[in-house]
Amino acid sequence: MIEANALTKDYGDKRAVDGLSFTVKPGIVTGFLGPNGSGKSTTMRLILGLDAVTSGDVTVNGKHYRDHKAPLHEVGALLEARSVHTGRSAYYHLLSLAQTHGIVRKRVDELIDLVGLHDVARKRAGKFSLGMGQRLGIATALLGDPHTLLLDEPVNGLDPEGIHWIRNLLRALAAEGRAVFVSSHLMSEMAVTADHLIVIGRGKLIADMSVDEFVRRASGAIVRVRSPQATKLRELVLGPEITVTSNETGVLEIAGTTPEKVGDLAASNGITLHELTLVQASLEEAFMEMTRDDVEFKATAA
Repeated sequence: MIEANALTKDYGDKRAVDGLSFTVKPGIVTGFLGPNGSGKSTTMRLILGLDAVTSGDVTVNGKHYRDHKAPLHEVGALLEARSVHTGRSAYYHLLSLAQTHGIVRKRVDELIDLVGLHDVARKRAGKFSLGMGQRLGIATALLGDPHTLLLDEPVNGLDPEGIHWIRNLLRALAAEGRAVFVSSHLMSEMAVTADHLIVIGRGKLIADMSVDEFVRRASGAIVRVRSPQATKLRELVLGPEITVTSNETGVLEIAGTTPEKVGDLAASNGITLHELTLVQASLEEAFMEMTRDDVEFKATAA
């Protein structure tokens, strides 16, 4: 578990992280989202004690990272996959780290196979492609079989098969009861991988909620109905907080209610429905809507 309380970090007169409070709970995948320059990387560095906090506090599994006697067993982190000795092979990179924590050689062999690096395990890491480097970084994070994982852009450089693999791996690790904290710019992946979201902008918390709730709040969900009795249904469903629009014959788009309520109303009045669908934004659309005022760098239209 990760617990941040009023976490703040200043670099000179620039505030990179501004009073962040959140909890990353075990048993779920928590996505960490924010525009470029929002403070995500700084927050992860603060969690790991790589930067000193200006004020506030953050602990991992009840302690500051620096106070864990065997941190690899508590926290596995991937912040920069290229932070390896380029002349050392993948195998010996993992083995050298394992020996600092009394981790057996068998664990290194298991991880080499798990991340798909068996055929290149003796190859120098400096010759690795970006995707191979990511796989080695993930193996490093898992080396101590930690309770908590922090992964910054873990799918970066992976091919479609690799992305599918890491998605299933993260969900499996969470199902084992671990806290999994993942940042990514790939909203399509977060939509199918994360259970919960922490969203920040300009160093401040924007949202701390489930993926479904985040999309629902941002999108203003619409109920789409197709019926040969659309006119009658329109008259029945209209109310003080319900609006109905129609751009197509026999089709209604209803705001301010739920599919269940529309379906029940139709059934109780003998109205035939050919379609009853909840239409809402994608996670990417919801993210753009929720963070549009917190984007530090904006491109201008050509």
